[in-house]
Amino acid sequence: MAPSRKTEPETSKKGRTSSKLFLPACYSFGFLLVCLIAFLLQIVYFSPISPVLDEVPQPAVLSATQLQDFIKVGEGSVNHPEDASVDKNGVIYTATRDGWIKRLQDGTWVNWKFIDSQTLLGLTSTKEGHLIICDNANGLYKVSEDGVENYLSYVNGSKLRSANDVVEASDGSLYFTVTSSKYLPHEYYLDILEGKPHGQLLKYDPSSNTTTLVADGFYFANGVALSRDEDYVVVCESWKFRCRKYWLKGEHKGKLETFAENLPGAPDNINLAPDGTFWIAIIKLDARRMKILNSSKLIKHVLAAYPKLFSRFITLGGGAHLINVAEDGTIIRNLVDPTGQLMSFVTSGLQVDDHLYIISLTSNFIGKVQLS
Repeated sequence: MAPSRKTEPETSKKGRTSSKLFLPACYSFGFLLVCLIAFLLQIVYFSPISPVLDEVPQPAVLSATQLQDFIKVGEGSVNHPEDASVDKNGVIYTATRDGWIKRLQDGTWVNWKFIDSQTLLGLTSTKEGHLIICDNANGLYKVSEDGVENYLSYVNGSKLRSANDVVEASDGSLYFTVTSSKYLPHEYYLDILEGKPHGQLLKYDPSSNTTTLVADGFYFANGVALSRDEDYVVVCESWKFRCRKYWLKGEHKGKLETFAENLPGAPDNINLAPDGTFWIAIIKLDARRMKILNSSKLIKHVLAAYPKLFSRFITLGGGAHLINVAEDGTIIRNLVDPTGQLMSFVTSGLQVDDHLYIISLTSNFIGKVQLS
């Protein structure tokens, strides 16, 4: 007889088979876990921001007036302007994304002076007939019939970066904003994500050639304007949906307080109107997404590491929006084009006589509406 063969129990075979399947699965899971931990360490510990979670203001819901009788001034002749200014003779100027300083003559934008820069922002006309222009990358320029001068490029030995808007006082001094003292202009998204107030208001005195810090602690310092009597200066804080004022005269001199808050969006440039009120351009910014952003530091770290993802999550602009604000900060007019059919991403509104000139960073013209 042939010797009998012992057969292995079926349960033992299944156990060995399960072990062979289980161990590779464990190794795969462990590898994925290590990768996830490494990813989180990379995102958090090597992050360019040290974020805080902050309360997001609730934007006001206001009754609005639709923009009407809209005229496109010089369509096709201005390349993405950000602001405009009018001089003592009533001539309107703007600075474009391709470096041209243009002035309006008989309804046509005419090339006047050229600055080799693509980051020109706010500007103001001086009592001497010059223009002072903020260059987000290179400081302040003075532009006149004689040419272009890099007027202020260093502050206390440091390169002036992120200059955003400027206004001249009657004594010739200049008040200007620095959007962020920490982040460079193209890193604006990091300023939003970090959620800390790095903005500044500075004053340049040409008589002594000195620059002083007037106030700091602004959340993305943007537009700046002096009151009609120059007793206070207003600074727009974009990420806080508010404007604050710094008292220059009177019993409150040196005090910083709220001027207007819970605005219907992020305030950009602000300009003084002939009647002493202010026109403020409002950028659409989704408060709901801002609240989601401020619900988790990890979300902020991830978006800081992936700027394209940030730009998809937080969208700026969309439609046209300007508000007219009284000297006490009360909103008295609210002009909108919610769908952006006429214009979108409005960054500035300038009133000249009874007309409002509307400037957009994404347009090739400047809008004009009659206010009466």
